[in-house]
Amino acid sequence: MKWTWFTESRLFDLARQGQRLTHIGLVIPFSFLFALLSQLGAIPLFLVMSRIYGMTDSGIDMQNASALEAGFWMGLQLIFSFALIYLILWAWLKFFEKRPFHTMGFEAGDALSKYGRGFFFGLLMFGGSVAILALTGSVAFENGDPAKQGAAALGGVVLVLAGWLVQGAAEEVLIRGWALPVIGARYKPWVGLLVSSLIFSLLHGLNPGLSAIALVNLALFGVFAGLYAIREGSLWGICAIHSVWNWVQGNFFGFEVSGTEAGGGTLLNLMETGADWLTGGPFGPEGGLAVTIVLMISIGLVVFWKQKPAE
Repeated sequence: MKWTWFTESRLFDLARQGQRLTHIGLVIPFSFLFALLSQLGAIPLFLVMSRIYGMTDSGIDMQNASALEAGFWMGLQLIFSFALIYLILWAWLKFFEKRPFHTMGFEAGDALSKYGRGFFFGLLMFGGSVAILALTGSVAFENGDPAKQGAAALGGVVLVLAGWLVQGAAEEVLIRGWALPVIGARYKPWVGLLVSSLIFSLLHGLNPGLSAIALVNLALFGVFAGLYAIREGSLWGICAIHSVWNWVQGNFFGFEVSGTEAGGGTLLNLMETGADWLTGGPFGPEGGLAVTIVLMISIGLVVFWKQKPAE
């Protein structure tokens, strides 16, 4: 089996277009620092929302907000919390590594088809996870607020998608667009894949409901996402996969997304009824073995997919 797609990926070539590659001793702490700094962008929005809706012990009081309102504000929260990552990395690449932003995997060629393929694959992956839960009798429909589920929630569900598109892509830009190719190009591709996957997992280490299986799944998603980006030689596809995965998980099926409830309503309101080790419990499906199975299959598909002659 030839691994040239892994060792000679376009992602690594793009990273080498700058004047310098950031040392691994900086990439690791700066990945956490950049993610933390980006969260500061949500403070002004938080102040505005607390002024409009008021506060409770659990946060901003949006109990009486419609699905459309909640979707609008949830989308803005995601955008304000993650948009700064793009600006921070643009500045780092411009002034330190001396290369343009598109060298993080955003070349224009076939961008639309790569994004569309990733969007479909993301739907298929999470749909597969739910299918496993359904076949094992581990999920059931939950009766919730009728104004925030089903057709009544459609407007909010569509609105919040914009936020997930920004959020999912921001995490991919940081981890698979910067950390992975920079480390992989400077050292070895497998080092970039391993370290970036661990960074991704640990970035979610403070999320509520975290379990050992959840940490493993986060690392597995990191491996899958890294391999997918390396194989495709771009970030378009994996940005779509990450975004649609979160969106359908929280706003289509109604699960927690990495331990956090998604605002904006849900088309289907499912609840976990099986054992936590399978369903993920309070962390959501990402903390259970159903997702582990899907991620392992997805990794296998990326690695062993038959190469085209031109690839």
